[in-house]
Amino acid sequence: MAGINVEYINPFISAAQTVLKDFSQIESSMGKPYLKQATYEGDILAVIIGITGVLRGQVILTMETETACYIASKMMMGMPVPELNDMAKSAVSEMSNMILGNAATIFSTKNIALDITPPTITLGNNLSFSVSDSKTICVPLTFNNYTLEINIAIKEA
Repeated sequence: MAGINVEYINPFISAAQTVLKDFSQIESSMGKPYLKQATYEGDILAVIIGITGVLRGQVILTMETETACYIASKMMMGMPVPELNDMAKSAVSEMSNMILGNAATIFSTKNIALDITPPTITLGNNLSFSVSDSKTICVPLTFNNYTLEINIAIKEA
């Protein structure tokens, strides 16, 4: 099976960096993308968003709960977020929705029509997901000693 076309990865990276900067004032840097099994160790928040259309699959944004609290705090103008409460989860879910919506807009400028599903939030320790028959490319974005992983498991429909 061929790997994922890099042109299908870049819109997600660009969208994530733009949304983090515009809505959270977070400047992120991209780490080296790598193939990953859909397993996540530690105290993790995962936001799963399905993709349908010309491409299909899932994008799973994963982060430690401490990272989610940091992002939520930045989205709420610096209000302290000591624990991952409903408001913090809602903020991170909305950020994820904005990232995928922004990515879908970038794809549309390339005449690739996508639809996205509403975000599903999962919390837990040592999570594992079964993602269709696509390979998962993980793109880490780092900022202030935090990491947000964009896990992209898509293929042409």
